[in-house]
Amino acid sequence: MPDRTHAKEIALHRERCFLCSVVTPDRNIIGEDPLEEIARLVDTAGGEEAGRMTQRLDRPASSTYFGRGKLAEVAAAARAAEADTIVVDDDLSPKQLGAVENACNRKVIDRNEVILDIFQSNARTHQAKLQVELAQLQYELPRLARKWTHLERLGGGIGTRGPGESQIETDRRLLRRKIGALRRGLDGIEARKEREVSTRRAVFSACLVGYTNAGKSSLLNRTTGAGALVRDRLFATLDTLTRRLEFADGSDMLISDTVGFIRRLPHHLVASFHATLEEAAKADILLQVTDAASPLALVEADAVDATLRELGMDALPRVHVLNKVDLVPAPGALEALRARLSPSFAVSALTGEGVDELLAHLRERAEAGLRPVRLRFPASDGRRFALLNEIARVGATEYDAADAVVTARMDAADLERLKKLPGQMLVEKT
Repeated sequence: MPDRTHAKEIALHRERCFLCSVVTPDRNIIGEDPLEEIARLVDTAGGEEAGRMTQRLDRPASSTYFGRGKLAEVAAAARAAEADTIVVDDDLSPKQLGAVENACNRKVIDRNEVILDIFQSNARTHQAKLQVELAQLQYELPRLARKWTHLERLGGGIGTRGPGESQIETDRRLLRRKIGALRRGLDGIEARKEREVSTRRAVFSACLVGYTNAGKSSLLNRTTGAGALVRDRLFATLDTLTRRLEFADGSDMLISDTVGFIRRLPHHLVASFHATLEEAAKADILLQVTDAASPLALVEADAVDATLRELGMDALPRVHVLNKVDLVPAPGALEALRARLSPSFAVSALTGEGVDELLAHLRERAEAGLRPVRLRFPASDGRRFALLNEIARVGATEYDAADAVVTARMDAADLERLKKLPGQMLVEKT
């Protein structure tokens, strides 16, 4: 069977891309060039900008996206700019995409396709590749008919409808089977990830979340020396990276870096990357990193809030980390931002400014709610030893005849779990 059912690789490298969009009132952000973000996305994907054009409407036209007059203008401007590709900064329906394609006589891709292409280029691990492929196939399924260019007469006369529809339905079934297989594979990965994360319960964990390119990986490197990839590109990080941070007194915690968010992140990707975001879902605290030097810092923070709500993570404990303060043009701008995003810490992952204050706060949070205990139980009680090491921060272990005497820090609920295990255990005064 032809490879038409697989997700299309856009291959924007060296393509001249004409950028365009309908700007609706809900996307009209004062002071923002409405096409600046898609321009950065196209640049990240390897494309070359050939020109821009927007139209302000209450809502896009249902069949043609642009008004018909503006669509003709876009086609003429793209021809004059010698553009290879039309990039629309929106999620186009198959009907809208076909209308723009026919009017411009050029390849047309929408915002989702550009983002999916970037994710595909940056996917390195098996898990990330599965997640991107699933998102791509889910995107392609309702658009499958467009891939059958040899069936453009579909439904156009006797002798063409039946065979064409039969072949497309066959492809759709195969595509759905592939989607089902990918989902099962990712379900298995997610189950393993849940087990892996649960084994770290005894160690306080923080997870970095935020807008793409806000400096999360740089902050992970600054705090833990992780050596994570840092690039001035959108979505440079797709896989979760967790590193241990050790404090001077010997205590420690875990810090994880995750995939960045963006406004209007395709729902397919949000769903597909659920397993990757397991670290964030199980974290003790979220560190929401915002580029304090960005003129759209509040807009980007709102986009992260919306994605966290979609993922069901908005109720998790959270502090704001305002990064890149060394690039903020005026102190007043930073104070205004801190007034809106609270509680917050102003830091620079590049220079280290403010990082010690952030880490001191995290250490306080890690210690809060833990009570010191001294436990005595039979040294042969391997089950209790195993659970204790899983749920508590174990200090010294001494042996008194046949008993083990362990000092540890844990919360009250975990202490009750230990008490319920079979066998004797005494909680001595500390």
